[in-house]
Formats: sequence, C-alpha cells, structure tokens
Amino acid sequence: MRYTAENLVVHPALGDGSLITRVDPALAGWTHLSFEARRLRKGETFSWDTKDTEVGLVMLSGTLDAQSPAGAWHGVGGRKSVFDGLPHALYFSRRTKFTLTAQTNCEFGMAWAASDQDHPARWVTPDQVSIEIRGGGNATRQINNMIAPGFNCHRLVMVEVYTPGGNWSSYPPHKHDIHRTNAEGKVLEANLEETYFYKIDRPEGYAFQRVYTDAHSPMQQAGSGFDAVVRAGNNDVVLIPAGYHPVCSPPGYTTYYLNSLAGSAQSLANFEDPRYAWVKETYKGRDARVPIF
Repeated sequence: MRYTAENLVVHPALGDGSLITRVDPALAGWTHLSFEARRLRKGETFSWDTKDTEVGLVMLSGTLDAQSPAGAWHGVGGRKSVFDGLPHALYFSRRTKFTLTAQTNCEFGMAWAASDQDHPARWVTPDQVSIEIRGGGNATRQINNMIAPGFNCHRLVMVEVYTPGGNWSSYPPHKHDIHRTNAEGKVLEANLEETYFYKIDRPEGYAFQRVYTDAHSPMQQAGSGFDAVVRAGNNDVVLIPAGYHPVCSPPGYTTYYLNSLAGSAQSLANFEDPRYAWVKETYKGRDARVPIF
C-alpha cells in the first residue's frame, strides 16, 4: 500500500447512526489494530463479541453500563467531553461477549487486536489513570495513561494526549516501526501500528500532523517510504503505519487525541529522529497551561 496525505486520514462516517468512524487492517494496510468511535443515545444498546481479539474501550463522554460474563459495571464514564476530566476505560479479553447500555447520550472509542491470550476484564476509573507531563517549552503536553505499558493485557496500548494551542506533541518526532531489543532482552523499539483519534475544543478547530519515513524506517529501506502532512479535525483518525508522526496544535485551540496501538510488544518503546532530538536541550521549563485539568 502506498501511503499519501489522502489515505492517511480517515474522516467521520456520514449520517447520524451510532458509528462515528472505523479503521480496520484492510483499510489501513496493516496487520493487528482496528479502531472504532461510536455514539449511543440514552437507552440505546451496543453488543460485541471479542472472538479472538482483546478490546479496549475509552469513554469520550457520557455514561453507560456494561454487562458481560466477565463482570458487570454500572456508571462507566461521566465526563461531559474529553475536555472535562479524566476518562473511564474498559478492557475485555478474547472470547467475551459484552453489551453496553447508554445511561446518557455518550461516545466511546474502541480498539481491538488479535490475541491468543486470556487476561482479566477490568474497569479503569479516573483515580487509576496516571497523568504524565512530557516535553518542555512549547512541546509540553499532558498524557493520560489508561491502558499503558505494563497493563495486564496482550498487545493493546491506549492513552490520551492533550496539546495546548501553539504547542507540539509527539515531538521530537519519534517512530516505532521495527522491533529491537538489547542483549538483556529489553525492548528498545517496538513495531507498532497506531491510530490518532482527534477532538478539538472548538468545532472549527484542527491540528496538523506530519507522518514521514527516513533511512531508519524499514518501509523507506524497502522503497515505499513517504512524507505527508495531514489536517485533522474533530472525529478524524490519522493512521500511523510507520515512520515519525509529530503533531502541531494551532494557537487558540486545545488538541486532544486518543492513541491506540498494537504490535510486536505491549510497549511504547520508540526511536527519536536524531536530526531533531537536540531540541530537548533547549527546554527551559514547562508550559503552565499543562496539566489541562
């Protein structure tokens, strides 16, 4: 598959049904990761069979109840929007059927990946979400860790990122498109597929994301490298099949994205573009607007 600015961004589905957007391996040209965002009106239900996949679900807004043979949870969620507090999340292992019932109008993002392992279902509440501040200067951003490295699952990683107006995130640019370990077996870089699901705090807002490969990327070494800049608005999904992928949030707008990843390890180990890593030495502090809440 040849990646371009046009096919690296998936726009919201048309119509007012429950599906907001969907990405699967056939569309993305990769192996492991699928992602959907959905909305439910109060009283509506949504049922899913994980089959031979594990599933992570992050509440974007509203509240629902979840029923499954692995457990039942009531009052999952509660924030008005992604800009109004920390998230709730659910994790379901393979071979699990679950049903969600909306207690209010709500939205959620759901990622899944093939798995041959069993792990316990789990409800992650806001008090269990760790907040991490990364970067410095105008590369300061907030990360909310829900299904982070070390979570009891097989492949999935899901985190939220907030980038204030005028700031950059996923910066210095990094990649994770080859699996490398050291002599002790520690993962130095994981081969991960990734989606960025965007929300902007005003409806006309947008962000820019560059996705590019270089000589350090196997895709470029194979002759299928690319360099694209995409404009991401509300409910857009940007695909990261390989390469580096920094984000810029325009002044006046706070950019949110939900990162979902799956691949060779349950890890965020990455490799920074050596041409830009020097910028970290110039940081003189962190943006006082972070954390957002």
